[in-house]
Amino acid sequence: MSSELRTLKPETDQPETHPSETHPSETDQAETDQPEADQPETHQSEADLAFIRRETELKPVPFVPEVGLHMAEDAITLWETTERARGEVGLPPPFWAFAWAGGVAVARHVLDHPELVAGRAVLDVAAGGGVVGVAAALSGAASVRAAEIDAYAVAAIGLNAEANGVRVEAALVDLVDGDGAPADVVLAGDVFYERAMAARFLPFLERAAARGATVIVGDPGRAYLPRERFTALAAYQVPVVADLEDTAVKTTTVWQLG
Repeated sequence: MSSELRTLKPETDQPETHPSETHPSETDQAETDQPEADQPETHQSEADLAFIRRETELKPVPFVPEVGLHMAEDAITLWETTERARGEVGLPPPFWAFAWAGGVAVARHVLDHPELVAGRAVLDVAAGGGVVGVAAALSGAASVRAAEIDAYAVAAIGLNAEANGVRVEAALVDLVDGDGAPADVVLAGDVFYERAMAARFLPFLERAAARGATVIVGDPGRAYLPRERFTALAAYQVPVVADLEDTAVKTTTVWQLG
């Protein structure tokens, strides 16, 4: 696909007029790009690790300088480079190479309120590059699992955890048909950017909450967040990549389900 037709930009509050081929992590590639859900793959290939080291730069995350991530400068260029490296067309966008507002806000909130995760088992779902999972580990979580459906993301999470001196189990798996067990805390950054995505994620999060998990999400005003089902915990002015969001700062709310 040509770069003119590609976009990583999420939908806004006017979903009818915006394309849905957008944004951070789990996409409709789940059925083809992941192993069986009950047999998550945690192996990170040396080729993927080398690719990330070569194509990204380790640097502090704006607004969350306690966390360093391997990040890229140009989304479309990196997307096309991943396809050349794989010899495939139609790979998921490299959401893992950017710090999206929802995840950054959750990471900030967890670092400022470590009691949310300290001593608890944490699941970072649709983890991208792992900013939320790393923040949870830095805040004293007993264990952190970061689930993704993109093998590059899994490799990036491993590198980012290592760079921050923490342990995060990165898994190539689609968990959204379950309830996030056995995690005590389920964290998700920016998962309500598309109608189909929201239709899968909301029941997953509700199942997690129903079994007693604390469920926290970050959302920068995406179109499909059912705000009436959540309680706002905090709001942040998060700096973002203007080329991805059409603005330099996104007002981003951290919500708790229920």
